[in-house]
Amino acid sequence: MKKAVVLLSGGMDSAAVIAMAQEQGFAVHALSVRYGQRHTSELDAAARVAKAQGVVAHKTVDVDLRSIGGSALTDDIDVPEAGGAGIPVTYVPARNTIMLSLALGWAEVLGANDIFCGVNAVDYSGYPDCRPDHPDASMKLRTASGSA
Repeated sequence: MKKAVVLLSGGMDSAAVIAMAQEQGFAVHALSVRYGQRHTSELDAAARVAKAQGVVAHKTVDVDLRSIGGSALTDDIDVPEAGGAGIPVTYVPARNTIMLSLALGWAEVLGANDIFCGVNAVDYSGYPDCRPDHPDASMKLRTASGSA
């Protein structure tokens, strides 16, 4: 059976992506990231989703993005009632790029050639790393690193 790493936030997008990968015949290895977010409900949900969907393995990796700051999700920054112009305060700088890099590393260790993530264009709403071209650009790292 083909192996795949699926980034698992605990939300419905990543849960749907696990189901899609399994439908395509992949043995799913789910990866969640504790990046310093102020709430743990997503990671609790990720553990429940991984168990319910019968993934082969579920790993949670720690990365301290709180020390970098710049986001209402990791810092003590208030989330405004109405969205403003520019990048939202809930954007975590480089979060998706870092998570894809971690998935690349685990895929290399597992001998997996496929990575799935639940980022979609509807999520874009000002987040630079939710643009449709972002995952493709990140996957070029794998080729450039010589691990593909």
